[in-house]
Amino acid sequence: MKTPQFDRRKLLKAALFTSAAFLASPMGRARAQALAGKTVIVVGAGVAGLTAAKTLKDQGAEVIVLEANPHIGGRLRTDWSMGAPFEVGAGWIHGPSDDNPAKQLTDAVGAQYVVTDDENLVVFNEQGEEISEEELVEINEAWTDILDKIDESLESGDQRSVLQAINDVAPGAMNEPGVAWAMSAYTEFSTGAPIENLSAYYFNSDKAFDLPDVAVTTGYDKLLGPLADGLDIKLSTIVKQIAYGDDGVTVSTDKGDFDGDYVVCSLPLGVLKAKTVAFDPPLPDDYQSNIDNLAFGTVTKLALKFTEPFWDIETQYFGIMTSEKGRWNYWLNYRTFSNENILLGLSVGAYAPVADRMSDAEQIADGMDVLRSVWGDAVTEPVQVLSTHWATDPHFLGAYAYIRPGGRASQCDDLANPIEDRLFLCGEHTIFDYKGTIHGAYMTGLIAAEHVMDAV
Repeated sequence: MKTPQFDRRKLLKAALFTSAAFLASPMGRARAQALAGKTVIVVGAGVAGLTAAKTLKDQGAEVIVLEANPHIGGRLRTDWSMGAPFEVGAGWIHGPSDDNPAKQLTDAVGAQYVVTDDENLVVFNEQGEEISEEELVEINEAWTDILDKIDESLESGDQRSVLQAINDVAPGAMNEPGVAWAMSAYTEFSTGAPIENLSAYYFNSDKAFDLPDVAVTTGYDKLLGPLADGLDIKLSTIVKQIAYGDDGVTVSTDKGDFDGDYVVCSLPLGVLKAKTVAFDPPLPDDYQSNIDNLAFGTVTKLALKFTEPFWDIETQYFGIMTSEKGRWNYWLNYRTFSNENILLGLSVGAYAPVADRMSDAEQIADGMDVLRSVWGDAVTEPVQVLSTHWATDPHFLGAYAYIRPGGRASQCDDLANPIEDRLFLCGEHTIFDYKGTIHGAYMTGLIAAEHVMDAV
């Protein structure tokens, strides 16, 4: 299977040109002089926007960052109110090898990590009974075998969804509760998408770094500090319109207008799809088409803190088969890496937007109902609760991008191309190979900065 690739040349150049050695070199000083006196407006203070802003500022540009939220980080934010890190958005470093930019960024702030062991897992059936290790092995083998058969059946331009492909290669498999659970807890969770709306051709053809995933026990969002250091960031500033043309750019907000020479736009895909920010002139047809046709999924988190644990504190993950696919079917046990009695439940696939639209009270009742299907009356009332609603947050309207059936990887990558050498989009939705990740967002910030420098 061949897919379009993002602009690695731009990424390598940007990585080189942000090194200390280059900045101190004659060529580095020359580039800084070229950017001197140029003003870049960066819309959004998530990882992508901050990366672009920091890179451009370090090379001599005047940079203004506009952020709608009262905090930086975008979909990266850590809440410590429970006594342990609740990652509101991004929760793992996927593939924490030394080559992974997210690992490099967290290493730089002295982060500590815990490997989340996917094999340290106990699964319960719909009757609330723990299945045997042998049954779990059979489920995992069936899941892997079906995905392998899908890969073998694919031809270029395949228009099927993952669900359609499953039904073709393994008729009736989704009627098996264990297989249906695995397709949701594994595949829908990792992609942020329902299998009925996810491209069979592209769902597992992106790239990954090596090593098992880790959680940052000291807080994932600490990596934001160095990225934001020294930047002019205007929080709680809602962008209404981005105008761009031969004479420069004007970004209109609820706090007034900001003029510059270039604009880097890291608005989430959900906001771009909703068209709550106007572009003048409108985005070119091919960009707007890609935005319209890309999908933006969500994953809902529900963290419940209890006075005492009623579960096995040595087990890292609990899987619970539910009749509604994706309904709080995967739980992370905080006791495996902290002293806090917290269970973190996840809703995925088509159920995630349903959960997002629940009130906090409805979410709690829904999650507790699933827990009681296993532990019954041993489940006490939580003493503290945190949850997410990404699909309904007007500044995000979802969590991360995925490809629909009939879509193309280039729908992501083409969004990173400059528009009139004035407007530059970035964010996880603009890099197919690493979409939906912090390291992908970081890479797109570097690429956008390099595009700006090329345009000067």
